[in-house]
Amino acid sequence: MKMNCADAEQRVFCKENREKFRCFCLLLQEYNKRYNLTAITDEKEIYYKHFVDSVAGEEFFPKNACVAEVGSGAGFPSIPLKVVRPDLKFTLIESTGKKCEFLRIVCEKLGLSDMTVLGVRAEDAGKDSHYREKFDVCTARAVARLNTLAEYCMPFVKKEGVFVAYKGNAEEEIKEAERALSLLGGGKIERYSYELPESFGSRTLVVAQKREKTPEKFPRGRGKERSSPII
Repeated sequence: MKMNCADAEQRVFCKENREKFRCFCLLLQEYNKRYNLTAITDEKEIYYKHFVDSVAGEEFFPKNACVAEVGSGAGFPSIPLKVVRPDLKFTLIESTGKKCEFLRIVCEKLGLSDMTVLGVRAEDAGKDSHYREKFDVCTARAVARLNTLAEYCMPFVKKEGVFVAYKGNAEEEIKEAERALSLLGGGKIERYSYELPESFGSRTLVVAQKREKTPEKFPRGRGKERSSPII
């Protein structure tokens, strides 16, 4: 299914959000020199490849949703989504200390509330009763292949919630991950493709409904999600 990025582009560049995105861009460029947060450092590329791309999936986040983000890194898609959707409540799961520090700085500088930064591995948090199946949405961007990513993310999603994965060309990964998503409690899988403006590339959103509880043995932990993904 095709999507249009025009609304996302407008949301990023509108007067209401302009200052926060400008501040975020400057912070990303400043801290990237120390923390190696992103390979994308050109201002225009940051706006389109990070900000517009993140906001493109906005419609899949219900109003007032509690959202877990796995592998937050520099804060994509969470922080751009929070700028345009203050109603969303985020828990940012990031295992690298310096990246956690950066995320906290950005949230403070931009005045973003309801943004919890959790310095822990996703496979550990996914087994913790405080976080397991507590979220309306779990999302991730540029973290791992879809079958591995599903094992990290699906345990956080409530029954009837959704898993939203930001991907590039995802056809092969979707086929590869069908069994994993089913085993982890997933139902219907939808694929939404879109083109970033200014010829900045093709992207895909993979949206999977959560129909059943995730079996207790998942995530398996000890690196098995990556070393021996479900196939």
